[in-house]
Amino acid sequence: MLETCRDLEMSDAVQIDYLPLDSSGRVERHALATYLEPGAEVLALMVGNNEIGSIHPLTESASIAHASGVSVFSDITQAVGKIPVDVYAEGIDLAAFSAHKIYGPKGIGALFMRGGGQERGLRSGALNVPGIVGFGEACRIAMEEMNEEAQRVGGLRDKLEQVLFGELADIWINGDKQSRLPNTTNIGFRDVDARTLIRDMHDIAVSTRSACSSGATGPSHVLKAIGLTDDEAYSCIRFSLGRFTTEEEIDYTIEKVMASVRKLRKNPTTSGRTI
Repeated sequence: MLETCRDLEMSDAVQIDYLPLDSSGRVERHALATYLEPGAEVLALMVGNNEIGSIHPLTESASIAHASGVSVFSDITQAVGKIPVDVYAEGIDLAAFSAHKIYGPKGIGALFMRGGGQERGLRSGALNVPGIVGFGEACRIAMEEMNEEAQRVGGLRDKLEQVLFGELADIWINGDKQSRLPNTTNIGFRDVDARTLIRDMHDIAVSTRSACSSGATGPSHVLKAIGLTDDEAYSCIRFSLGRFTTEEEIDYTIEKVMASVRKLRKNPTTSGRTI
């Protein structure tokens, strides 16, 4: 969405306003009402943030938008299959999501558009039937297992956080600690460069930002948007758990994180940040 909006800005086709966030990663109600001035057409919000996991109250935001005659688009990819998402109840007019995030085939996604008719005259041409069938089956499995899986994965995430907080000083969680996706946690380690930490834990698959922006340079735009300094943002790691994550893997990760953080803090010259 951000790249699309930047391209539109460069073409002068539309005016884009970027809404300020609170420390949990949510658009504040008063800011939303202020920006939805006459002439605004589309409000774009994620349900669940892909870096810090915070869940946005879409129902309230959509109500404010609709009162101003503004349509609501939401990227629901990160939330589908992990928490219940009801596009009608939450007032979403357009929603995009992808199969691969719920263990379906890669290369297939869906766009929901509120209203009737044959896709409002929008057709994609030749359809990827195997991908569509696989996407549908992935959705079915996700629906059947969502509640149980959310509880299991959320428990593993909580164990990761609780042990690290009990053993390490000067660490923090980014985003909302209550209303968030069960599979995601973003943890900051003060005085440790996250990229050096990741290299030291060479066999642990974690990242400093979302996978879709892994090639980008500079601090995470999500962490900057919630008020972190550059140094704080560079000290944060995103942990993403999934269907195949085991408790043994969490125990192993905990040991690796603690050992690496302690080593880097004892040897500050090896944890220095280079830009």
